[in-house]
Amino acid sequence: MNEDMGEEAARGRLDARSVRTAGWLAGGALLAAGAAWAVRAVWEIRLAVAGEPASGPPDQGDGVHRPLNGLEDSYHVVTSLGGAVALVCALLFLAWLRRVRDNARVLSGRAPKYAGIWVYLGWIVPVVNLWFPRGIVADAFRATAPERKLPVSVNVWWVLLLIGMFGGVGLVSHDSTDEIIARAYAQVWPLLVADAAVVGAAVAGAFAVRAVTAAQVERIRREQGRGVDKESAGVVGG
Repeated sequence: MNEDMGEEAARGRLDARSVRTAGWLAGGALLAAGAAWAVRAVWEIRLAVAGEPASGPPDQGDGVHRPLNGLEDSYHVVTSLGGAVALVCALLFLAWLRRVRDNARVLSGRAPKYAGIWVYLGWIVPVVNLWFPRGIVADAFRATAPERKLPVSVNVWWVLLLIGMFGGVGLVSHDSTDEIIARAYAQVWPLLVADAAVVGAAVAGAFAVRAVTAAQVERIRREQGRGVDKESAGVVGG
């Protein structure tokens, strides 16, 4: 009986407006991050067109760094701002993901496929980070709308994100900004491919967030409508 009461209380806490707001914030942050990465790509093209100065790359080895020129210095600013936007995006996306996961558990009445801790650790633990985050999104959608097919945007987002994360020059790169500048001077195309993957992932991710959010908002409103009907029937019966 306690479990039933807890479930009813959890259903009472479902809020379509808060889910929609979280989705707007996460989707908007993804688009902002994509825009920031597009600006970064523009600066890399500018570096490639300008060509490496006669003094050589910024990092000249053996701990020696020459003074940056104006374009190189502005690229540092662009990458720093892009990193800040990406961090905010990650926080808002995780908040949205945790919300839709928990809501899906209540709506479906079954335990999620992935424990709550994987909402966070699933991105950083080697091997499982290749599929856990996508799995959490897919599981939340299927639990919310089992009669529907998983949106194509979810798979497109994940494939592009993996390319952007593990392409060696994208989201996860061990190179310093000065080393990336040297890459832009020497061969910019790998950088631009990684940038394009990140931008594409951000756009597809925004569509995926929108689709999952819309399905959940619809389901919550439907469940709340059923609750109102039950209360009305109870009043009439009483």
